[in-house]
Amino acid sequence: MIIGFTGIELPQGKIKFHDQKLITLVKKDNPKKISPYFFEFVLDDFIRSFAIVVPKNKILDILIYDMENIENRLERISNPTETKLMEKCMNYLDQEIPLCDVSFTDSEKQMLKLLSLTSMKPIVSLKGDEEINNIILRSIDKADYMFFYTSGIQESHAWFVPKDSDIITCAAKIHTDLARGFIKGDVVKYQDYLEHHNFNECKTKGVARMVNKDYIVNPHEVIEIRFNI
Repeated sequence: MIIGFTGIELPQGKIKFHDQKLITLVKKDNPKKISPYFFEFVLDDFIRSFAIVVPKNKILDILIYDMENIENRLERISNPTETKLMEKCMNYLDQEIPLCDVSFTDSEKQMLKLLSLTSMKPIVSLKGDEEINNIILRSIDKADYMFFYTSGIQESHAWFVPKDSDIITCAAKIHTDLARGFIKGDVVKYQDYLEHHNFNECKTKGVARMVNKDYIVNPHEVIEIRFNI
């Protein structure tokens, strides 16, 4: 995940996420391999960013791009519906409210999508004294992403997907063959996994759930995929 930033000093480039849940899994399973997740911070590059962080007192540095874009659009359009939408957006921007925090109908979102407005992306407003890990956590939450995990003696791995991803999507994240040959999934709540010796014991004790391909994976669940290709 790429996180854009402006108006604040942050390290640029890839940063290993200090994932306490993964660290705990590693302590429990003592795997041969550890696969953490890396975030990439980029300065003033909002096109590639999944989320953007900015100090609260610098929020206009982001919103000004959208104001100019919408003003230009208002000069060219005659459609009353679109004009009303543009005026609605300008009203919020004038109040220094990013458009990601505004409620829009599906049809409004479709119209706005054509403008590629910067503040439609998740904007995280900072006080200015947050630590990097907290900034990452807030960006994850704002962008509606989550982690799930696979763990055992071979490897403990943090996987990053959008919230409300089904288990097929998660299986494909691990390996395309797992999604292509998916039979069933086994999922365990994170805390339940910590309280048992390994995944097999979770199955034996009944804390692991066997699920079908339409199952929506919850944040931080530990999963295994049964597949055949």
